[in-house]
Amino acid sequence: MRAITQDRFGDPGVLTLADDVPRPEPLPTEVLVRVRAAGVNPVDLKTREGEGMASVVGPPPFTVGWDVAGTVEATGRGVTTLAVGDDVFGMPWFPRRAGAYAEYVTAPSRHFARMPPGLSHERAAALPLAGLTAWQTLVDTADVREEEHVLVHAAAGGVGHLAVQIAVARGARVTGTASAAKHDFVRGLGAADVVDYTRVPFEEAVRDADVVLDLVGDPEHQRRSLDCLRPGGLLIAVPGRLDPEAASEAERRGLRATGFLVEPDRAGLDGLAALVARGALRTEVAAVLPLAEAAQAHRRVAERRTSGKVVLKV
Repeated sequence: MRAITQDRFGDPGVLTLADDVPRPEPLPTEVLVRVRAAGVNPVDLKTREGEGMASVVGPPPFTVGWDVAGTVEATGRGVTTLAVGDDVFGMPWFPRRAGAYAEYVTAPSRHFARMPPGLSHERAAALPLAGLTAWQTLVDTADVREEEHVLVHAAAGGVGHLAVQIAVARGARVTGTASAAKHDFVRGLGAADVVDYTRVPFEEAVRDADVVLDLVGDPEHQRRSLDCLRPGGLLIAVPGRLDPEAASEAERRGLRATGFLVEPDRAGLDGLAALVARGALRTEVAAVLPLAEAAQAHRRVAERRTSGKVVLKV
């Protein structure tokens, strides 16, 4: 099969297209998925460089990527939830090796869910990792409820644009941070307010939030975000880890703070699919590139200028 491989850590130039990679075979409880599209995420770039999940996946050679949308081509013994011919999407194996930038992947059947009717493979591939991050932080961790106030940092990004919609769908009032050029986009997602972080200190513009979802990853940014919370409010730090000073300061002030790492989640995928099916959630795809242009896709994501996601068509 064709797959993107790398034989060393490095810049996007280490990504090469190979056409002689052995096709995997499903074990019991697993499915073989013919990949139609693969989402590109910042963690892919970091892992390619030797950071991110590199300590989990191990040294090269390997194939990066976790976001998958495709069609079930074979099932292993014991699989009852999916069948050959089903269109599925998922985030298999994260943070272990999944090899999404390839024509085929295998994984436990419950790492996938059926795609919502009418959703293209490209848009479905943009959903799993970013969507599950937003779902697991806002629904499972924060249990966001009607009329609560949620601040989403980097609201126009891959996770951010989905988080805004999920919070809105749960009845929350959402404030997003984004550069001025992206304000109309974020408001179009349902945000009640948008703060231009390049012109106004966000901690002066937002007060008494119930939840702050920090998708930036900078320790100082986490500490500043504490000023946006009401007493007892919750800061969820997604990229990297929760800064120890931010954690100590939150405890001193009577606030809550936690780090987060996404994991495969069939129930979460079904929840995302249900929102898509009822028109409450849409994925924004900034660009679709062929598999052979994986290096260019990584360069585009690294620019941090896109709204939504970059996807590889396999």
